[in-house]
Amino acid sequence: MKKVRSLPFPMLLLTALLLLFLSFYAALTFGAADTTFRDVWHAMIGETGGDYYSVLREIRFPQVIAAFFVGSALAVSGAIMQGVTRNPLADPGLLGITAGANAALALTMALIPSASYLSIIIACFIGAAVGMGIVYGIAGSMNTGLSPLKLVLAGAAVTAFLQALADGVGILFHISKDVSMWTAGGLIGTTWQALLVVPVIIAGLLASLVLSRHLTILSLNEEVAVGLGQKTTLLKTLLMGIVVILAGAAVALVGNLAFVGLIIPHIVRGLVGSDYRMIVPMSVVAGGLFMILADLVGRTLNAPFETPVVAIVAIVGLPFFLLLVRRGGRAFG
Repeated sequence: MKKVRSLPFPMLLLTALLLLFLSFYAALTFGAADTTFRDVWHAMIGETGGDYYSVLREIRFPQVIAAFFVGSALAVSGAIMQGVTRNPLADPGLLGITAGANAALALTMALIPSASYLSIIIACFIGAAVGMGIVYGIAGSMNTGLSPLKLVLAGAAVTAFLQALADGVGILFHISKDVSMWTAGGLIGTTWQALLVVPVIIAGLLASLVLSRHLTILSLNEEVAVGLGQKTTLLKTLLMGIVVILAGAAVALVGNLAFVGLIIPHIVRGLVGSDYRMIVPMSVVAGGLFMILADLVGRTLNAPFETPVVAIVAIVGLPFFLLLVRRGGRAFG
């Protein structure tokens, strides 16, 4: 994809931040409950007594905050994966990472019923790492080496297996309802306690910003990176560790969400070019903006019922994915 940026990066980022603020306020205002901007403002400043104070503070605020951080985490993890592997189809939801976290979550709930929320988060991180390891192990075991198509095929197979494992554990231990509430890919019922994982996401996002310059060099050519003194093995390990942390934290919040990490980096790359010093911060904002808007559509499309955000994301993401496959990944870079 050729760079089409016509505005300086600071102006693009400022515009994205403005759109993010407007979408955040709209997501707090619109929904099943007929709230107004005044109600939202009073709830934000802590002024009690409004008709919808509790609805806003206890339901919408944590839900919208979770949407932002989940979108940011998945977008940045997708951008990192695409840069490290130079694979335009890389996405945590397509390469077994989120499915591994889902399976680990189900096993933890089944084997340790009294597990704390922190324990579940740690289990999601471990499961994400295992899922990624299995996919790359299968794809890399072929004599012809890694390729985008092989990674996607291996990811599809491993994702199906791990999802079946999570479903089987749910049925066997009679916790299907509890597991599905976590893994359905939705923001419904998000509480302030669930936002315990947000500091982990923030740490992962900050680490990705610090390593963004190195990621730019690595994404161009590994031989060039070595020639410039980059410790590629260590760098890849750190970056993929960040992916595991971000994807695992996102699953701990809302469950399995594919395509976000695929769509956003490609859109951002078309706006700012191939420099990850600009791609990463713009992905943070654009990913959060995308998820907030998807959540808003899900809450208003069939109000007072909520359409799962995973369905909204899939409607947008699947055609985008098929277009990339058809173009052979030429939209990348």
